[in-house]
Amino acid sequence: MALRREPHVLVVGGSDSSGGAGIARDLEAISSFGVRSCLAVTALTVQTHEAVQEIHPMQPGLVADQMRAALQANKVGAVKIGMLATAEIVFAVASVLRDNPQVPTVLDPVLASTSGRALLEADAIAAMKRDLMPLCCIVTPNLPELALLIGSELAVDENGALQQGQRLLAAGPQALLIKGGHASGPRSTDILLRSGHEPIRFDAPRFATSMRGTGCMLASAIAARLANARSLEDGVREGKLFVFEKIQKCRLNNRNVLRPARQAHFPESFP
Repeated sequence: MALRREPHVLVVGGSDSSGGAGIARDLEAISSFGVRSCLAVTALTVQTHEAVQEIHPMQPGLVADQMRAALQANKVGAVKIGMLATAEIVFAVASVLRDNPQVPTVLDPVLASTSGRALLEADAIAAMKRDLMPLCCIVTPNLPELALLIGSELAVDENGALQQGQRLLAAGPQALLIKGGHASGPRSTDILLRSGHEPIRFDAPRFATSMRGTGCMLASAIAARLANARSLEDGVREGKLFVFEKIQKCRLNNRNVLRPARQAHFPESFP
C-alpha cells in the first residue's frame, strides 16, 4: 500500500476532550506540514478549556502494543511524546524506543495542565529523566517544567535558564529546547542547547493573549519536519514560526490587529 511508504509521525500522548491540547493539537500540527500520523494513546482525560476533571491512564502494556503496531504498520519517520501520566507508562514507552533507535524522538515533558492539574505522577519525573530522555533527540520544556525536572526554583533570567538547561542536558537528551513563553518582556525567545554547540536563539514577538496547546503544536511540528529529514535546527525554526502564526491568526480572529517587527530568524514571514 502507498500509505505505508509515506512518512508518519507516531504520536504518543493523552486525549483532550476539549480539543485544545493533547493528541488533537498534535494531529492538527502534523497534518499542517503534509505528514501523516499514527497513534498510541497513553491516557484519556475529561477536560474543558478551563480545567481537567478526570484522568484515566492506559495500561502500560497496551501503550507499548499500540506503539509496536504503529511502527509495524507504517514508515515512522519520527516519534512525538506528550502526556505519559505514570512511571509505568514511561517505562513501557522507553522499552519500545530502545528497540527502534533509528527513529528520532521529540519529548514534550508534559507535567501539568494549563489550569495546574498534574498530568505526570511525581514519581515518574525521575523515571522520565533516567529512562526516557537519553533516548530522545530533543526535549522541549518550558521554564516551569525545566525547574521541576531539575528540582530547582523557576529561573528568573536567561542565564539562570541556561544553567538549568545545561544540568538537564546532562541527563542524556541529544538536545534541549528551552521555551521562553513563560518569561517576561516583549520578546519570546526559545533556546536550543546541544552539547558541544553554542546556544541558538529563536526569537519572536510576545503576545499578551495565551493559547492552549502551543507546546503540543511546537513539538509536533518539530517531529513532522524530522520525519521529512529536515535538520533539527530547521525543525525548531519552522516549528516556532508555525506556532507564532497560529497565535497570530487567533488574535486576528479576535479582531486584534498585529504589526510585529521583522526579526532575523523569520525575515520573510512576519508582516
